[in-house]
Amino acid sequence: MLQCIFLLADNGAVILEKQLTGHRVDRSICDWFWDHVISQGDSFKFLCRVADILSDYLGELNEDLIKDNFVIVYELLDEMIDNGFPLTTEPNILREMIAPPNIVSKMLSVVTGNSSNVSDILPGATASCVPWRPTDVKYANNEVYVDLVEEMDAIINSTKQFSLLHARFRDGVLVKCEIYGEVQVNCLLSGLPDLTLSFANPSILHDVRFHPCVRFRPWESHQILSFVPPDGQFKLMSYRVKKLKSTPIYVKPQLTSDAGTCRISVMVGIRNDPGKTIDSIILQFQLPPCILSADLTSNHGTVNVLSNKICTWSIGRIPKDKAPSLSGTMVLETGLETLRVFPTFQVEFRIMGVALSGLQIDKLDLQNVPNRLYKGFRAVTRAGEYEVRS
Repeated sequence: MLQCIFLLADNGAVILEKQLTGHRVDRSICDWFWDHVISQGDSFKFLCRVADILSDYLGELNEDLIKDNFVIVYELLDEMIDNGFPLTTEPNILREMIAPPNIVSKMLSVVTGNSSNVSDILPGATASCVPWRPTDVKYANNEVYVDLVEEMDAIINSTKQFSLLHARFRDGVLVKCEIYGEVQVNCLLSGLPDLTLSFANPSILHDVRFHPCVRFRPWESHQILSFVPPDGQFKLMSYRVKKLKSTPIYVKPQLTSDAGTCRISVMVGIRNDPGKTIDSIILQFQLPPCILSADLTSNHGTVNVLSNKICTWSIGRIPKDKAPSLSGTMVLETGLETLRVFPTFQVEFRIMGVALSGLQIDKLDLQNVPNRLYKGFRAVTRAGEYEVRS
C-alpha cells in the first residue's frame, strides 16, 4: 500500500519524507497515490491511525512539532511500516519500543550525542494474541472508567432580512447540527479482562470506527462492544450522530449601519436547557477589513479586540437574572457609508455530565476480573465547529 514513499505535508509543503525502498522514488507519485487512498477506505483508515499515533506521542500534530521531533517520527514510521506495509500500530507496544519525547530525554541526547529512543528489548506483547495489551498487568485497586466525549458542530444561518436605514436583522435557522463523539476508556484492571459495553440507543450512531481490540461480529449482530481492553487510556470507538434538531444556546446578532458608522448588538442565552450548567462560553468573530476602530462593551463577561481585529467575548456562565449582551459602535473606513461584509460568530461552550447526542450507556459487564472493582461513567459535550452567520 505504501511501498515506495511516505510524506508528511502541510498546505502542500513537504515537512518530512521517508523512502521505504532501496531506490529513490519521485514525489510526483504522491498525486496518484492520494487519489488512490481516497478511493480505498482501508488505506485512509491506516493513515488516520498514523496521525492518531503521532498526535498521541507529540500531544498534537503540527509542522513545528514534527520538525522538533523528527527523529522520533522517523523511528515510529520504521516500526509502523515494514517495506511499505502496515506492521505495528498499537500505541502500547510502540511506547515500549520507543520512549515518548520529554525534556530529560532531549537533554540526555544533547549530552551523550545519542538521539535514539528505541529500546533494545522487544515488547512481550508482540507475540501475544492480544498485542495491544501488555502481559502480567497487576493493580492493587481495579478500576475502569468510560467517558463519552462529544463535540457539537453547527451552522446557524440567517433567514430573514429587511432594510430600515440600512439595517440588517437576523433570525437564525439551523442549517447543520451534528455530534462527533468518542468513547474513551481508562482501564486499570489486572490480568486479561474481557469487557462488554452496550448502549440503550445504538441505532442513532453513524460512521463508527473501532479500536482494533473490538470484536466486530457482536457489534454487527447486536450492536454490543465486546473487547479485551488495552492497559490505561485509549479511544474505544468514535461515532457521529446526525441531523440534531436544536442547540443548547442561541446567539442573536443585529447590525445596523449608516453614515459611516455600524452599530452592533449581540445577545446570548439558553435555547434548550440540557439540565446541567453550560460554562466556558466564548464568542469570537473577525471584524471586517473595512472597520477602522471598534468600541464594544458587554453587560457580562469581558470583551477584547486584538490587533488582528479578532474580537473575543468571554462570557463564562450565563447568569439566571439576565441575558448576556454585547453592544457598541464600529467606524467604517472613509468613503464607505454602510457595512457590506458581515462577520461570522464562532461559539465555544462546555457542558459537563451530558452527552447532547442523547447516547446512553446501558451497562458494562466484566469477565476475568477480581470481585472488587470500581466502574465509573462520565459525559461531556463541547462546541466543535459551531458558527452563527450574521
